[in-house]
Amino acid sequence: MAKKDNIASVLAFEKKFVPSDGFMYGTTWEQRHDSAVVLKLQEKSVRGTISNRITKAAIKNDPLKLNAEVEKANLQRVDSCALSPNQDTLKLQFTLKILSGVQQPSACNNQAFNESYTQAANNYIETEGFNELAKRYAMNIANARFLWRNRVGAENIEVQVKKLNGDEEQSWTFDATKFSIRNFDHNDASIDTLAEKIAAALSGADDFLLLEINAYAQIGKAQDVYPSEELVLDKSSGSSKGKKSKILYSINDIAGMHSQKIGNALRTIDTWYPEYLEANTGPIAIEPYGAVTNLGKAYRTPKAKADFFTLFDRFARGESLEDKNDTHYVMAVLVRGGVFGESTKD
Repeated sequence: MAKKDNIASVLAFEKKFVPSDGFMYGTTWEQRHDSAVVLKLQEKSVRGTISNRITKAAIKNDPLKLNAEVEKANLQRVDSCALSPNQDTLKLQFTLKILSGVQQPSACNNQAFNESYTQAANNYIETEGFNELAKRYAMNIANARFLWRNRVGAENIEVQVKKLNGDEEQSWTFDATKFSIRNFDHNDASIDTLAEKIAAALSGADDFLLLEINAYAQIGKAQDVYPSEELVLDKSSGSSKGKKSKILYSINDIAGMHSQKIGNALRTIDTWYPEYLEANTGPIAIEPYGAVTNLGKAYRTPKAKADFFTLFDRFARGESLEDKNDTHYVMAVLVRGGVFGESTKD
């Protein structure tokens, strides 16, 4: 069928990896399994110094004007969060639901496209079974990548995973410090069994998988912890005067981490982008254009024919992709979910 007759202008996929928000608690390493106290945000008012780059030559080149500029008080009200003096361990708790049905779009307005895509997705499930993706997702649970900045400088990190759904009770415990966040080359029997459960859910052998994940990071007594930071949309001087310049996230007065931030860490599995070996960036999150916002770079561009839409258009219409890793990437984006409709205009 001609491509122009096989266009889905309305096409959407529901996400199949659904993490909850993360809740933060403080405890001690010795008592981490027995008790933990909720961590709450604290407000600080601080007087900082002017440390931004001064671009006006009249100020930079005049010592008197420069002195007058740096003497201005940089007053700030910010949120912070820290362990108490008798706590040395952060506990982060969240749940993760993994769903099946990736071979069925949640919305598709072209029957021919739907049929060709469903056939391609079913072929992937039959031949690959989501095994490679599941191993990488399991690795990102085991290595506690989802702790983000809280992972840095931790003396010990333990991750406990418990299967909540079904009659079978199953749990896993990982020493996150033994697993790299730079690659997925490790072989571990516990990761393999967790990956099998994830693959079974994604492929439809099981309807879904629900996990409870508790991570413990021994970071030191009274040390700062790092919840998610809220986006301050209105930064105009008039409306923000007297308001906090940094607002951290909390849920019912408990310091927390956005589910989106946890999800981003779990899907940081893309080592198949073209510049992986040269860039020394490590794995990046699964995104349609390989966007890494903190680096200001898209690693998968249409020019290089490495972006999701270029690969997906071929895959969904029944064309075999030369590199199997491209197929893994396409399916990982569909697990992520999104709206991928194609314009009918030439």
